[in-house]
Amino acid sequence: MFGTKSNPIGAYSDVGVGAAVSTASPHQLIVLLFEGAEQAVIVARSGIEAGDVPKKGSAITKAIDIILNGLRASLNLEEGGDLAQNLFALYDYMSRRLLHANLHNDIAALDEVLRLLNEIHGAWLDIGKQVGAAAGNPAP
Repeated sequence: MFGTKSNPIGAYSDVGVGAAVSTASPHQLIVLLFEGAEQAVIVARSGIEAGDVPKKGSAITKAIDIILNGLRASLNLEEGGDLAQNLFALYDYMSRRLLHANLHNDIAALDEVLRLLNEIHGAWLDIGKQVGAAAGNPAP
């Protein structure tokens, strides 16, 4: 499902989320991308609530960058089948909702994106636990 052409590590570092990702497994890297995107959406929400336009704009830009250049770019559309195609479309939808939230100070749109990220993130964590348990190495 995940391709080798993209560079999620670079995308993660480029958006300034900041972590020692060079030693992360591919699974851990995706977890970090979800965490970074979720945190950026939370910061954007607080920016809207505080009337801080630069904070909101910067955080939304960061969330979009992580979603498109990290999560979406990691998908292998050739081998990932319907799941990869559906995630691709969902990541695109999330980025459009974030743009809408930025233009209209729409907290509901941010909350929707955060909910979607949380759901996929949770599923990704469950997959890691199942794979780790099958290999005899429970995921953190």
